[in-house]
Amino acid sequence: MVVLGVVSPQYILPLVPICKTQIPPSSSETQYLTRRKALMFTSSLVSSFIYTSHHSATAFQVDEFQRDEDRIVQLFEETSPSVVFIKGLELAKGSNGSTTVLANDENAKVEGTGSGFIWDKFGHIVTNYHVIAKLATDQSGLQRCKVSLVNAKGGSIAKVAKIVGVDPAYDLAVLKVDVEGDEVKPISVGTSRGLRVGQSCFAIGNPYGFENTLTTGVVSGLGREIPAPNGAAIKGAIQTDAAINAGNSGGPLIDSSGHVIGVNTATFTRRAQPYLKL
Repeated sequence: MVVLGVVSPQYILPLVPICKTQIPPSSSETQYLTRRKALMFTSSLVSSFIYTSHHSATAFQVDEFQRDEDRIVQLFEETSPSVVFIKGLELAKGSNGSTTVLANDENAKVEGTGSGFIWDKFGHIVTNYHVIAKLATDQSGLQRCKVSLVNAKGGSIAKVAKIVGVDPAYDLAVLKVDVEGDEVKPISVGTSRGLRVGQSCFAIGNPYGFENTLTTGVVSGLGREIPAPNGAAIKGAIQTDAAINAGNSGGPLIDSSGHVIGVNTATFTRRAQPYLKL
């Protein structure tokens, strides 16, 4: 092995550590060694840079994802206290007609559920007309509207709501609950003007009775036309791919700043696309 290392210079470098007697390299060999060491040093620097850059990029991405999650969590925590759960109840015949909320809806039939949001500190609530249509057209005196909400301290309260205004042509209604002694949190009101397709949006409501449910999506389309409960056409509706199901009706669609930009109507066409209108 030692002899082979002397016969051809191209084998010298790998075998030098094994030789007991080293042959001084020529000037050309010295240059080759210097270039090799420089190349190894440069490669080490490049590898270190690539590793550091990749590690930094990965850490940056993780931080970005965490910030996005934290932002959505904060958005929900700040907005959900302004969203209410609405139940349409039919009292049993022979009831005294009291407007007192019955505990656990005892002796009352649940006609339907929906959502709404607190408009102001006086207890006005915005929802869909079709959510409270039976109460609005009731002639028996047995229909009631029970609203579950939270006060500013986070306590859950239930109130009987009265209708103060309806607009079937736009599928909108305004309810009023007595909040005397309770401080409530009105929702932050935005505008549906200037919306762009692809803009992030979030829906909060009570689909299928599951309270405080958040779904996310984007504005899928603008200027849609959907049917109103009275058969008229509602123009200028917003289309979204955020999941909206039965019970979301009347709840808010909010933007990334937590401002309400629409009312979830949960109105579906044959293509099962949800639409919204503010």
